[in-house]
Amino acid sequence: MEQSSITVYGTTWCGDCRRAKLFLDTRKIGYDWVDIEQDAEAAMKVMEINGGYRSVPTILFEDGSILVEPSNAELAQKFAAR
Repeated sequence: MEQSSITVYGTTWCGDCRRAKLFLDTRKIGYDWVDIEQDAEAAMKVMEINGGYRSVPTILFEDGSILVEPSNAELAQKFAAR
């Protein structure tokens, strides 16, 4: 798979993270997964984006947009606009 320009920040125990990954995987949308519990720098970035909160999933897109804890409907809308 080619280098993705979508980055998903999350944790292994987060149900919303698993759901977002499943959404992307079933649609064969490539992304880079970053576990913020394993990467302190990534955790700081997530907190910076979210006003001090470790809100996950935080998804960064190639166009510079960000979705935080998106529903499947929000994800579908984002990819329909591509």
